Amino acid sequence: MSEILIRNADTILTVDAAGTELAGADLRIRDGVIAELGHGLETAGRVIEARGCVVTPGLVNTHHHLYQTLTRAVPGGQDALLFGWLKTLYPIWARFGPEEMFVSAQAGLAELALSGCTMTSDHLYLYPNGARLDDTIAAAQEVGLRFHPTRGAMSIGESAGGLPPDALVEREAAILEDCIRVVDAFHDPRPGAMVRVGIAPCSPFSVSRDLMREAALLARDKGVMLHTHLAENDEDIAYSLANFGCRPGQYAEDLGWTGPDVWHAHCVKIDAQEIDLFARSQTGVAHCPCSNCRLGSGIAPVRAMRDRGVKVGLGVDGSASNDAGNLVAEARQAMLLQRVAQGADAMSAREALEIATRGGAQVLGRTDCGSLDLGKRADIAVWDVSGVESAGSWDKAALLLAGPTRVRDLFVEGKQVVAGGVLTTVDLPLLVERQNRLARRLMG
Repeated sequence: MSEILIRNADTILTVDAAGTELAGADLRIRDGVIAELGHGLETAGRVIEARGCVVTPGLVNTHHHLYQTLTRAVPGGQDALLFGWLKTLYPIWARFGPEEMFVSAQAGLAELALSGCTMTSDHLYLYPNGARLDDTIAAAQEVGLRFHPTRGAMSIGESAGGLPPDALVEREAAILEDCIRVVDAFHDPRPGAMVRVGIAPCSPFSVSRDLMREAALLARDKGVMLHTHLAENDEDIAYSLANFGCRPGQYAEDLGWTGPDVWHAHCVKIDAQEIDLFARSQTGVAHCPCSNCRLGSGIAPVRAMRDRGVKVGLGVDGSASNDAGNLVAEARQAMLLQRVAQGADAMSAREALEIATRGGAQVLGRTDCGSLDLGKRADIAVWDVSGVESAGSWDKAALLLAGPTRVRDLFVEGKQVVAGGVLTTVDLPLLVERQNRLARRLMG
């Protein structure tokens, strides 16, 4: 039996259903699970002193493209809208292989971990030069984050009216075969699972209706979740109306892409009827505020979604469209954007933190994660609020108003992934050097 005691935290924000906050409190981790919360706890195990710190659940990232960490701030795509941005990046991504996928994923995962993230999804929808989903799963296993990779796909190239170049699309029969392979090889449905695999055709403008429909049937046969991009910007809506004769929400519903086992990325342009559809069907949304700002897509109606009962989590999106992967900064941006759109009382710092933790776990179907309830998995972030970022703060538990953007300590399944602000699982300087070397090779 292994035990860790996080002791004397200034505040423990449990983010449970009641919003419980404990001052001057302790948290006991036993065998990867939260075993006890209280005051004056004792242990014969390891002690983590948390005086001057706020303790929260680990943050949850519900949408990412980890391979894009290798293509940040690419000239030609820095000031483009979604479709133009994609056309700039596709030829670069076509030169990736297994090494680029692995190293870029590790860099992205390391950045997430240092920003307090303990669980992340990933949407990998292109597989050039022998790359496989296995490459990113191996990267996550080394870094130590809880991982929800999704087997994405593109099947309609430019010659057939799609957006991606023909060289990056796959045959639909081969896509479905590989979905079965990766689910059978890696998906773990048990509580506490470190890897769960989803099925994720890229978007309505890069796959066929048949593939969307078949993917939904396959996912339900296998008992795994479904993910795609939806209603990201005005171009997306126009494409749907022109090619399908309906809005994205109806397109999704017609093809079986609504339900508690589905979550859609972005949803910036969904209307009131689509919000009601998602609420009724318990369909989830990955809100990606920084990427939506970077690409000029707009402000997603998160306040309306939350008020109607839609499950909403946060996503940093790919680092070619963010261009950062800092999840606590993403939570602050989500809060600020809703205030810009709806007024200063539209979203509190604590609600934004809830979206970034319990909300994301709900979107990913993880009832075992997302809050510091007894019996839940020990995915925990410890934030040092004794520094200059919080100096003068009257409410240090309001982390997103005045707090650090880098975590001090991070635990995943009770294992320490970050200690004293340093990643413990991989050699970060060596990883950065390797990542930059690959980027220079792509530039050449």
